[in-house]
Amino acid sequence: MTPKEQGFYMPAEWATHAATWLSYPHNEDSWPGKIETIFPSYHLFIKELAEVEDVHINVLDAAMQQRVAEALESMDANMQRVFFHQFPTNDAWCRDHGPAFLLNRDGKRQAIVNWNHNAWGGKYPYELDTQIPLRIYECLNADAISTQAIKQSNNQALSLFEPGIVMEGGSIDVNGCGDLLTTTSCLLNPNRNPQLNQQQIEQYLCDYYGVDNVIWLGDGIAGDDTDGHVDDLTRFVSPDTVVTAVEEDMWDENYEPLQQNLKALKKARLASGKQLNVVELPMPDMVFYDNQRLPASYANFYLANNKVIFPTYRCLTDNEAAYILEALFPDREVVGIDSTDIVWGLGSFHCLSQQQPQSEQ
Repeated sequence: MTPKEQGFYMPAEWATHAATWLSYPHNEDSWPGKIETIFPSYHLFIKELAEVEDVHINVLDAAMQQRVAEALESMDANMQRVFFHQFPTNDAWCRDHGPAFLLNRDGKRQAIVNWNHNAWGGKYPYELDTQIPLRIYECLNADAISTQAIKQSNNQALSLFEPGIVMEGGSIDVNGCGDLLTTTSCLLNPNRNPQLNQQQIEQYLCDYYGVDNVIWLGDGIAGDDTDGHVDDLTRFVSPDTVVTAVEEDMWDENYEPLQQNLKALKKARLASGKQLNVVELPMPDMVFYDNQRLPASYANFYLANNKVIFPTYRCLTDNEAAYILEALFPDREVVGIDSTDIVWGLGSFHCLSQQQPQSEQ
């Protein structure tokens, strides 16, 4: 039986988290020439998370664990909520190589989906990254960490589902009410699942994320090496509302694809039959490094418990993005963290993180 048939679904990111999972950055090839510049912002991200939820960090070895712990302690991070796992990775993008966490409709049972991972169409090494979902599954099932936040109520073990196809967490976004956003440019790319057509892929999305309705957008933004992940474009902010990136400069290469996505959203309908509410989010100024345009976007925010953590890029639209997010999330603290150096790795805070939902106790 599929997860959906067993009552599992992926909650919206704004639902209460038990924890956030991260994979600590270490691959210099992902930030050539400037990896050391990303750590102040990355550590601040961890500190902000640890104020409101547990943070689980995959590290290479004991030496890295000690080094990271010392750096976080020097920032007065809440180390009682930081937990390390010596699970080596190729890279830091836990949204894509980490597991998808599901919750049962009964609110008590959790499951992990271990999608196949091929590093965005075989672009980079991934032999370690592809092991992470199973390692996390084994860790949680063994209660290897004695924290109530990750124990299953009634001592029920996590379920494990393995669809056998390639899928990345950044390629989808859900509202927890039966709807899912994705892009044709990514999921229909022949470097992912060439044996499947759009209808077959949509069936996998419904079966393994527990949704009823898939909203397809088109192309991604310039500089995105994932072939168009939706978490740089459009995000659910409530069951019936999305925020979507829009470029105002008609001469910018992002203008037309983002306009096409905006038109698709305005025509889209939810599983309930309702029309989407669409809120526009500006694009930041162009960010270049080493003559390469980077995929800078405010849509790559992360919804932690009681917080919205969003990337900033040292430009005037940072404030405009903050105002929009504050209006959309009036009950959450909106925290901007400089991502100008982090985005040289071609992703930001949402790409770096994966949420684990909270079960009923």
